[in-house]
Amino acid sequence: MSEKQAIFTLMGGRVRMHRGRYNPTSDAVWLAAFAPRGMIKVLDVGIGTGGASLCVMANNPGTELTGLDISPEMLDECAQNAILNEHSVELINTDITTWRTTRTFDLVITNPPYFRGTPAKHNAHHNADITTWTRRCIARIRPRGYICIIISPDRITDVLGAMAGHCGDTEILPLFGGNPHMAERVLIRARVGTRGGARIWSGLPMNYPPILRDGLTIDDVLTRLGWI
Repeated sequence: MSEKQAIFTLMGGRVRMHRGRYNPTSDAVWLAAFAPRGMIKVLDVGIGTGGASLCVMANNPGTELTGLDISPEMLDECAQNAILNEHSVELINTDITTWRTTRTFDLVITNPPYFRGTPAKHNAHHNADITTWTRRCIARIRPRGYICIIISPDRITDVLGAMAGHCGDTEILPLFGGNPHMAERVLIRARVGTRGGARIWSGLPMNYPPILRDGLTIDDVLTRLGWI
């Protein structure tokens, strides 16, 4: 395989990835784009091969990134991708639903295993209890820290139900694919221990170049659009 084929990029070339058993999709870029700036200690739950984490680090120099995954193979590839991008990442082979720790973080990002059915060959986590997954993520966030999650629309009730009573200042952003009238993914960002209400944005197309090509954050885009 040639060098060109072996390496692909995200965020217009700002993040480089080895082509491997699982190659991040646009979901990883969108998740990272919703992460608020200024977060130092960041936990990526289900880090996989590191796509979302490396995008977060591209937008936030100085981030101290910790990643969890149940797949040693994924973590091995993630470590190589971190080296490729000249980043240092702490990787832990564990399951968020059983991880025993007192550590907390400024931000937790996660693209949870919301898909059901037969596990894929790349050994990703499938058929998880999304309510438990979300609650365990929230437990790892310091007071007034953030959680950012990308999920399929049919699982948002699991996520919001787990956040109830624990999170406030919730922001929901639908992402539209082939059907412009029905969301294909939903981004949710909330703050732990606050009491602010929810905002639902009108949504963006999943192939939106300012995010995928130019590597802007969603806050940057909403500001440019005059929505905030």
